[in-house]
Amino acid sequence: MFENLTDRLERSFKLLKGQGRITEINVAETLKEVRRALLDADVNYKIAKSFTDTVKEKALGQNVLAAVKPNEMIVKIVHDELAELMGGNSEDINIKGNPAVVLIAGLQGSGKTTFAAKLAVMLKEKRGKDPLLVAGDIYRPAAIDQLKVLGEQAGIAVYTEEGNKNPVYIVKEAIKFAKRQGFDQVIIDTAGRLAIDEEMMKEIASIKTAVKPHETLFVVDAMTGQDAVNTAKEFNERLDYEGVVLTKLDGDTRGGAALSIRSVVNKPIKFVGSGEKLDALDVFHPERMADRILGMGDIVSLVEKAQEQFDAEEARKIQKKIAKDQFNFNDFISQIQQIKKMGNIKDLASMIPGVGKAMKNLDIDDDAFKSIEAIIHSMTPLERENPFVLNGSRKKRIAVGSGTSIQEVNRLIKQFDETRKMMKMMSGGKNMARMMNNMQGMRRN
Repeated sequence: MFENLTDRLERSFKLLKGQGRITEINVAETLKEVRRALLDADVNYKIAKSFTDTVKEKALGQNVLAAVKPNEMIVKIVHDELAELMGGNSEDINIKGNPAVVLIAGLQGSGKTTFAAKLAVMLKEKRGKDPLLVAGDIYRPAAIDQLKVLGEQAGIAVYTEEGNKNPVYIVKEAIKFAKRQGFDQVIIDTAGRLAIDEEMMKEIASIKTAVKPHETLFVVDAMTGQDAVNTAKEFNERLDYEGVVLTKLDGDTRGGAALSIRSVVNKPIKFVGSGEKLDALDVFHPERMADRILGMGDIVSLVEKAQEQFDAEEARKIQKKIAKDQFNFNDFISQIQQIKKMGNIKDLASMIPGVGKAMKNLDIDDDAFKSIEAIIHSMTPLERENPFVLNGSRKKRIAVGSGTSIQEVNRLIKQFDETRKMMKMMSGGKNMARMMNNMQGMRRN
């Protein structure tokens, strides 16, 4: 998401490079390109114009310090205004209640059911809650089956009443069940339609009236652009929901919905989803998103993801082994597993300033380390513990066992040695970027 917008904005700011001071003429020229970039990203025209007018007013009203270059100041103003446009600050979900009830609404295909399961996982693993998922879609049997499968994968209980065609009755009974069984969160997945219709609106409104949820969230597919914003507006007029969830941010989306939706409905974006994995859900932080849009990375989110998987004792052991030059393939694959838990490699790389741009055209999928793992798992315990014993016959056996070639095994061993040396000397962002590129080289080979 936002790759094209990021490139366009960078080109816009270059118009001010070399300028000694800010003038109405050079600011107007720069902001004309910024406005075009926003429109191309599918941002509403009125919002794009209002945005650039505000930036212009603030830029011309600034007393520019001698140490601050005009293009740097414009970047700072645009960054702050982008963050403000998307809400300014992150807003938490209301999960206070006994049980707390969260109602999920949206069009069919927007990702409601998957989001419901992701939210349950987040509340369970990060907030220590005990959620119950409720299958409130009475029209699409596949939705009930999908929720059951997702619940089973995540170890989350799912309440269903298959055959019952009264969604209001189902959700009311589900809340009674949750109280009896001691669940402290109830997440209700509701029916969607292919398009907004009166019957659908009446049904979701009647469910909200019946259960009085502590939080109503509208789920919208970010790839639908301005259509997403218009749909959000219509739902809000009927439901007066508390927040928006943008899904499919990993798809081919221009990002206009993220930039426009807050201004149109005056409701915060609370979560963003990317990918099908149940942990692929993040709290929406406007400032961090503005950082990423302007190519500044998002180190805070990267550190948070790392901390979620961080094992302090294991890290100390690894550090000692690196210092003694005893880092082996067992340690290497352990580190790979931790990296995989953090999320998609390309998404992680995009959070490092400068690295995301360098890797944007690389095709990195979720199986990025598949061949590496296959090779390492084909080694004996002795070989994993002592890489120096890997001779020609052993490499041939490993290649056959892993379904790879001797050349691939040799490349992995060589790059493992380089990574081991790099880890020993690593200090600072430049070396981190080199390590990410080295990992990408391993996958590509």
